[in-house]
Amino acid sequence: MKDSNFLKENNARHLWHPMAHPAEMQAKPPAIITGGEGCSITDVDGNELIDGVGGLWNVNLGYSCDPVKAAIASQLDQLPYYSTFRGTTNDKVIELSYMLQEFFAPEGMKRCFFTSGGSDSVEIALRLARQFHKVNGEPGRIKFLSLKKGYHGTHTGGASVNGNANFRTQYEPLLPGCYHIPAPYTYRNPFNEADPEKLSALCLAALENEIVFQGPETIAAFIMEPILGAGGVIPPHKSFMPGVRKICDEYGILLIADEVITAFGRTGAWSGSRLWGVKPDLMCTAKAITNGYFPFGAVMINDTLADVFESDTSGKGAIGSGYTYSGHPVGAAAAIVCLRETEKLQVHQNAAERGLELYQGLLDLKSKHELIGDVRGGHGLMCAMELVSNHDTKEVADKETISRFYQETYKRGTMIRISGPNVILSPPLVISASEVSSMLNAMDDAFATIK
Repeated sequence: MKDSNFLKENNARHLWHPMAHPAEMQAKPPAIITGGEGCSITDVDGNELIDGVGGLWNVNLGYSCDPVKAAIASQLDQLPYYSTFRGTTNDKVIELSYMLQEFFAPEGMKRCFFTSGGSDSVEIALRLARQFHKVNGEPGRIKFLSLKKGYHGTHTGGASVNGNANFRTQYEPLLPGCYHIPAPYTYRNPFNEADPEKLSALCLAALENEIVFQGPETIAAFIMEPILGAGGVIPPHKSFMPGVRKICDEYGILLIADEVITAFGRTGAWSGSRLWGVKPDLMCTAKAITNGYFPFGAVMINDTLADVFESDTSGKGAIGSGYTYSGHPVGAAAAIVCLRETEKLQVHQNAAERGLELYQGLLDLKSKHELIGDVRGGHGLMCAMELVSNHDTKEVADKETISRFYQETYKRGTMIRISGPNVILSPPLVISASEVSSMLNAMDDAFATIK
C-alpha cells in the first residue's frame, strides 16, 4: 500500500466520488478508510471507529466474516468467471438460486434473475414489469408509480422512479411515464398530518386517485421500499404496504418491493415485505447478499410472472436484459456462504433488539438536544435523526452545523452518515449492545460540543 502521505496528497485529486461535488471533495477530503474488523473500521491515521453506517447498509455480518472471504478465495481458484448468458451457467449460481427461492418462499418468490447490484436489480425489475404486461396481452401498461422520498438507485430507470430531486434534476429528461405520490412521512407531508395511520390512509387515497387519473390500463407497476432508506429512514404505518398491495391487485398493477436495503434481516424481519405481511410480485435485492464483499444482486420473481413468461410461445417472453456479471460465480459463492451465515446467526433477531436500543437512545438524545427535530426508527437497525434549526418551523439545520456534528462524532470514534439534514444510522446487524451504547455516547457528546 502507498504510504499515508501519498494517500492524503492524492485524496480526491484523481477520483470523482459518487454522490458528491468533485470540488467539495478536494476542498474537504473524505476520510480514508484502510481497515475493518468486527463492527469497526480504521482510518489512515490509525483511528478506530464503530461503523454506524455498516459500509453502505450492506456489511450486515461485519468486516470479519471469514467464511465469506474463504468462499471468495476458493472460488477464484476453481472458476473465477464465466458467463450465464444463454447456453452456459455455473454450479454456484444454480445452488444459490435454489437457496434464495427457499429463503423467500414466504414472500411467494420462485425465480431469480442475477445482477451486479441494487441499481441493476431495480432496472431489471422495471423492464420485466413492462415486458410481463406485453407478454400478457396488455402492452399499454408502461407507466410506473412510486413514492416521493423513495430511493431506487441511479440508473436511468431507477432515477426516474426516485422521489428525490437530487438524483433527478441534473439528468433530466428521464424515463417518461413515471409519477410520484406523497410518502407516509409524518414529520413533513402535504396533508399536515402527524398521525401515522391517518397519513397512511391519505397516501393510499392519493395512490388510487393517481391510478384513476392516469388510467389503470396504462400502469405497469408501483415500486416502493418497505421502509424508505436513503430518503431519511421513513417507516410507514403497518397498514400502508398491505394497502398498496390491495390497490395494486384491484387495478392489475404489479408491486415491486425494493428490498436492496431491507432484505436479509435489517428490519428485524428477514425482509421488509415479510415485516408488513405482504407478497410482492418482484423483489429487488443486493447489498447484504454478499455482506458487501462482492458486487452482486438478485431480482426475485413470483409464480404469476414466472408462469406468464415460461408459458409464452410467441417469443415475447425471451429476456432481452442481462449483465456481463449476472450470476458471477465468485459472487454466487460469496452469497451462498453469506446466506448460510446470516441464517445461522439469526441476525434479524439481533437487529430487532439492538435496533430498539438504538431507537430509544436517539429518542433520549432528542429530549436533550434542540438540534434534533425528529427521530425515526423502531424497526431493526434502520434509524435516522433529522436536524433542524427551529422546531416550530422545522427549518433544516445549516450545512456547517451538520458537518460539525459529523466531525465531532467522528472524533469520538463513531462513523455516521449525513444525507441532507438527516443523520442515518445502519450499523452491522451483528453489533453489540455495548457498541450501540458507545455510538449513542459519542453522538451525545458531539451534540453537547456544538451547542
